[in-house]
Amino acid sequence: MTWIKTIAPSEGDANLREARESERALYPPEYAIPTGLTDEAGSIVASHSLIPEALHHAFATFGALMSPELPLTRRQHEMITTLVSVTNRCHY
Repeated sequence: MTWIKTIAPSEGDANLREARESERALYPPEYAIPTGLTDEAGSIVASHSLIPEALHHAFATFGALMSPELPLTRRQHEMITTLVSVTNRCHY
């Protein structure tokens, strides 16, 4: 496994906090429910913590694509992502 330096939210500056909060605000409400995964340092979002501007743009894209105003339902999004993962032989 590759080790990537990350900055914990509690140690980040205002730019990092703002980037995380603004991209997270775009996510569907279901993502506000904790999943039991608490290893913040091991998350894909944390891997972008050294460049807050990139973090915001990379993950705000996902939030915008999951907008409830778009024609696909959440169920359809999940079916598409599952099929893509299976096709790409991803375990997630």
